[in-house]
Amino acid sequence: MMRSILMIWFAMCAVVPAQPSADQNTMEPIISALRSQHFDEALSAAKSALKAHPLDYRVWTLEGMALAGKADNPSALAAFRRALTIAPDYNPALKAEARLLFQSGDKQAIAVLRKLIALDPSDKTAQEMLAISSARQNECKSSLQEFAPLDETIQSHPESLQWYGYCLTQEKEFSAAASVFARLVELVPNELEPRFDLALVQTMANQNTNAIQTLQPLITSHSPNVDALTLAAEAYEEAGETPKAVSMLRQAIDLDADNADLYVRFAGLCLSHDSFQVGLDVVNVGLRRIPKNASLYVARGLLYGQTGEYSNAESDLQTAEKLNPAVTASSFALAATAMQHGDLDQALKTVREQLKRHPNDPGLHYMLAKILVDQGAKFGSSEFQEAMKSASMAVRTKPDFVPGHDLLASLYLDAGKSDLATEQCRISLAADPSDQSALYHLIAALRSSGNRIEVQDLVKKLLALQRKTSQQPTARERYKIMERPPKDGDNDH
Repeated sequence: MMRSILMIWFAMCAVVPAQPSADQNTMEPIISALRSQHFDEALSAAKSALKAHPLDYRVWTLEGMALAGKADNPSALAAFRRALTIAPDYNPALKAEARLLFQSGDKQAIAVLRKLIALDPSDKTAQEMLAISSARQNECKSSLQEFAPLDETIQSHPESLQWYGYCLTQEKEFSAAASVFARLVELVPNELEPRFDLALVQTMANQNTNAIQTLQPLITSHSPNVDALTLAAEAYEEAGETPKAVSMLRQAIDLDADNADLYVRFAGLCLSHDSFQVGLDVVNVGLRRIPKNASLYVARGLLYGQTGEYSNAESDLQTAEKLNPAVTASSFALAATAMQHGDLDQALKTVREQLKRHPNDPGLHYMLAKILVDQGAKFGSSEFQEAMKSASMAVRTKPDFVPGHDLLASLYLDAGKSDLATEQCRISLAADPSDQSALYHLIAALRSSGNRIEVQDLVKKLLALQRKTSQQPTARERYKIMERPPKDGDNDH
């Protein structure tokens, strides 16, 4: 649609009258040949005319059009720019230059289009091209401003709707983007990408039921789309329909058995619903097919950690780190799992080993301090001093690390340093006003200073947050993911 609009807009350039230099008899054969798309003939006639009239910007423009028709875009641009050096505001040459730059995705189109609009603010085609060009350059704030007055104009233009929806998504205007993509789907109902984009922004706007409905043609066809199945799984899980989420992921794995991300997503569902053995079984299938994938070892390591198989968990996480050194966070998660199961010695062992390899990791320093505190480190002991040192290191290497500030505040309170505890609490609350741990510690620190008025206000905030939290139900235990009975001939799944 945009291409046909451009062709009409471009064709008009050839017949815009101007003050003649070459006479009408000279111009007419060039224009006639262009209209008939006889570009060689038009080019020959233009070159003949330029020998007699080398400063006629109209003829230079027509020569550029003939060159563009022959797909010699560099030469065409040179001709249009020659015309514009003679007549800088000549509209047909500006339009022709803008069209070529726009079609090639060249960012120089933006400046030319802005000049065209300044000369003719009613030129909606130029405005639409400018909005698309800005979007192509990821200048989405500008693009949205340029699209705004064109809302009705672009309702039948798929390319414009695609870019408009893209920029709304980039600017996190998900509901508005969903409306734009919905219109695009109406125009091209059988195309995959617009329908997937619509479902994606619907999930971003927390319209999961709508997303599921949008995806139906993509997940119920004879050849379901794997990405659509994966997105549907996310939407079903967010909508509280875990069995359907599991079904979507199983189907995706069947269709794309060498896609590690699908096994990791399945493991995530199993971790969320305490279905650890099923998760292990599925990830093992993935590892047999993709044995060198770090993310699968991380997923299996975390699942082993939840079942208390720490030696297996450590082995997997160490393998993952060898395959991809950027997976230190998995060891942090394993230590957290061991703590959750009350195995503080194992957690401490895991963290100390990781700190040898990553001595400046704030998460590991925080975890070391937390484990020492949970083991009962008392003020004055060497364990307490080590915990204080590690907590300080955590916030020094990552100043916005709220849990580190919370833990350091608690240690300062135990050491009787209320002023320092207060300072840490205020840092945490500046980053996260709903941090209940920081509120609790700040109340304790201020009580010792006699600041009753602020303490009363903080107590009210803390109680309000606790009431809000207690009213949020958890769906963790609603579903258990069950092992699927094997099919005949199904050796891998």
